[in-house]
Amino acid sequence: MNDLLHYHRRLHKELYNAAVHNRVNSYKKLGLSVSYFEQQNCLPDFKDVWTEYRQVNSQALQSTLKRVDFAFQRFFKGLAKYPRFKSIRHYSGWSYPSFTGWKAHSTGDNGYLELAKIGQIQMRGKARLWGHPKAMDIVYRNGKWYASIVLEVDEILLKNSRKTDDGVIAIDLGCNDAIAWTTGVEDGLVSAPRFLRKADKRNKQLSKAKRRKRSPNFKKKTKASCRWKKAQKQVSKLNRKVANQRQNWVHQETTRIISGNSTVVTEVRFVD
Repeated sequence: MNDLLHYHRRLHKELYNAAVHNRVNSYKKLGLSVSYFEQQNCLPDFKDVWTEYRQVNSQALQSTLKRVDFAFQRFFKGLAKYPRFKSIRHYSGWSYPSFTGWKAHSTGDNGYLELAKIGQIQMRGKARLWGHPKAMDIVYRNGKWYASIVLEVDEILLKNSRKTDDGVIAIDLGCNDAIAWTTGVEDGLVSAPRFLRKADKRNKQLSKAKRRKRSPNFKKKTKASCRWKKAQKQVSKLNRKVANQRQNWVHQETTRIISGNSTVVTEVRFVD
């Protein structure tokens, strides 16, 4: 299953690069600008030549072409650099823009995903709210696969989830302490968890061990040793753990503040 996911990720990466090459080449040689709709209409002919793309959902392929179009639009607006070819290391995954090619068998507590041409994948985790799945992103990050699902939630459930107390709180973000808060009656501090500092010793040990192995060199075309890859997985696992701890702590603190207060005041800083 993991190999199939990586295979589909590589197919979407190759399509992304082919679409970028098509736009750049057409403009340099012919002076023509290629639009998203022109590339989308070429997908059937593209599949006739590259038959492996017949097993990939058509709307997922269109979403990849839309990603290319969005990158060029951001460049023309001056918001980003000129789009470049992406390596597999910098291409995280693909999208299903609508409810086709996949199905979520879940009620918000674990369950499994069913992806067309790939199979069934077990899901882990519990959602705060659940509704009707509409779209989904498949992302590969730090050695793990993630599914980000867009839901249409019933209005009644949404209103019930937003019930809060009638308190008023003012908060300020700090450096030594994460949050300083006051309600006008009492004050308090929320200490920073410092997950990275706690894992710093272990991180230095793993990084030192990784530097002793043969690292990859793309200019000299030197491949990484098996021991370097193993050490890199350990470093990624530790970084992933710290990131998850941070995210979990932020969600817990924001939920606690919002559920207990209907009005939250924060400091706004203006930089001249």
